[in-house]
Amino acid sequence: MNAKLSVTTPTKYAGLELLSSAAVILDRSQHIVYLNPAAENLLRISQRAALGRELFQVIGVTPELVSAIMKSLSNKWGYSGQNIQIERGEDVLHVDCTVTPVDEDEGGLVIEMRPVDQQLRARREERLIELQLRHRELMRNLAHEIKNPLGGIRGAAQLLEHELPNPSLREYTQVIIKEADRLQDLMQRLLQPHQGMQPAPTNIHEILERVRSLILAEFPKTLMVRRDYDTSLPDLTADREQMIQAVLNIARNAAQAMSGNGQITLRTRAVRQVTLLKHRWKLAIEVQVIDNGPGIPRAILERMFYPLVSGREGGTGLGLTIAQSFIQQHQGTIECESRPGHTQFIIRLPVV
Repeated sequence: MNAKLSVTTPTKYAGLELLSSAAVILDRSQHIVYLNPAAENLLRISQRAALGRELFQVIGVTPELVSAIMKSLSNKWGYSGQNIQIERGEDVLHVDCTVTPVDEDEGGLVIEMRPVDQQLRARREERLIELQLRHRELMRNLAHEIKNPLGGIRGAAQLLEHELPNPSLREYTQVIIKEADRLQDLMQRLLQPHQGMQPAPTNIHEILERVRSLILAEFPKTLMVRRDYDTSLPDLTADREQMIQAVLNIARNAAQAMSGNGQITLRTRAVRQVTLLKHRWKLAIEVQVIDNGPGIPRAILERMFYPLVSGREGGTGLGLTIAQSFIQQHQGTIECESRPGHTQFIIRLPVV
């Protein structure tokens, strides 16, 4: 690396773009002269917006990091800290941090940050995916086994209905027929995510606009759906109908949790150099579905993507399972953060 720091020559730091850890380069006055893509993702700010700003205008003042920077500047030596809290807007992140001087004349620093929960999250994601695949295989086999007896029950109820001498008794056979139909529909929905994809170039904002129109048609009076789009995003290679269904299931769950009274925000952003399902991608699209509802109970949060798990009375517990299955078929990921008044689903899809 060239020791001279200059805003006008960012290409000298090109080697840092491939790092999975966040790298921030400062000059002596602690102004930012470079962010790598991982730092842009971590701090949720573009390099263009960050250049020339003081570090602590971007992440908030952190005593441990201030101390490490001052020691590194005065002693010309690297310092490391573990589990340091930094602020990212309203969020607080825990990172392992290394501060290293890179230029004795200019006083420049490289700050490398690695989220403490990044490796834990990756391992948890692997375990969850493996467990969910087992659940889905079990549910698919169960659905196949249930469909045939249900057809027999429905057919027998129809025959019995024609043989009953008293018409008033037919309401009981109608209950059997309607419940058999409901279970048949449930079994079909369990099998649906395993149908083949039809990928094609797809604009993510067309998908979100379709979801928005469907949600507003279902909750027309009291629900507000805000847009916060990055219109510069490229097209995805995706199955349009599957993606509409995936995002619609998430947005509809949010609207139903708020009984149609509240606000949903649909937000899109670009993320670079991101790892999704063990694969590294140069570019991905992030879709956030945010609501200001009551939040998801902690007891359900860890199991919310499992089949037949629902926090709503009368819910089938299949909406999020189907959404996750469709997203994973697109080599993407979905995760959720929730607290009372703020629930956020984050979908990341690679741009192939």
